[in-house]
Amino acid sequence: MSVFNDIRTAFSRRDNALNQLLLLNVLVFVFLVLTEALMKLTGTYGQYYPNVIRQFQLPSDLPSLLRHPWTIITYAFTHEGFLHILFNLLNLYWFGALIREYLGDRRLVSVYVLGALVGAVFFLLAFNLIPALRPGLGVPLIGASAGVTAVIMAAATLMPDYQFSLILIGPVRIKYIAAVVILLSILAINQGNPGGGLAHIGGAVLGFVFIRQLQAGRDLGRPVQAIGDWAGRVFSRRPNLRATRGGATAAAAPAPTRKSTPSQPAEDEIDQILDKISHSGYESLSKEEKQKLFRASQK
Repeated sequence: MSVFNDIRTAFSRRDNALNQLLLLNVLVFVFLVLTEALMKLTGTYGQYYPNVIRQFQLPSDLPSLLRHPWTIITYAFTHEGFLHILFNLLNLYWFGALIREYLGDRRLVSVYVLGALVGAVFFLLAFNLIPALRPGLGVPLIGASAGVTAVIMAAATLMPDYQFSLILIGPVRIKYIAAVVILLSILAINQGNPGGGLAHIGGAVLGFVFIRQLQAGRDLGRPVQAIGDWAGRVFSRRPNLRATRGGATAAAAPAPTRKSTPSQPAEDEIDQILDKISHSGYESLSKEEKQKLFRASQK
């Protein structure tokens, strides 16, 4: 079917990280919606939460986490409710497009994944160490909000004076949007969702630290990128072609290693450009600097 071909094509492209993150969230949401509907129709709905959703949501108690360790990342792609996923994906699309444009696909994925992981750590530490939250131990966490908040804060740290035009409000600098997001996360702690609010704050901390470290010449996302490269090699690995002629068998020669083009800007140049953006905004860049930033985003 063409739908499956489109999905496969979307995930096979290496320059499509934003769409891949959006699509992963949508696919998990659709799977859970269809599974829940099917189990209701077949009279097995009582098994939905213990046997299905539990495989995706992050538990706050450590014994359950040890039995389901993969949930420390799957929770960040899991939603219940249309508005829940809608607002998360809209924010991911708007702010993720900025990170992708200026820092590239690989760093967008790094911010999202690390934001989700740090958000999970804040969530787990809060329920296991804060006495006021101990009665709620066992409450699970789902949603992309920690990863999305990391992307929002990263964009606001990188380009604080970049403006979005909001309906009924007009142009607003994204540093103020990020401040509102943090405020809403704090309000969530006071209004019955402390785990979610703390996870959002954890994501925000990661987004801020990630950009500051990047501007200092340290890329915190390299472990995520290394794992992604390894997974890409595993799933795209093909057997070596072997040719037989006159009883002799020869393995195909490995492809020559591509060398970086001389037009690719150096790492320190990009760091200087990013620092200039953080202080003076994207509009302050010269045409040459914008071109260098664009070429760097294609790596």
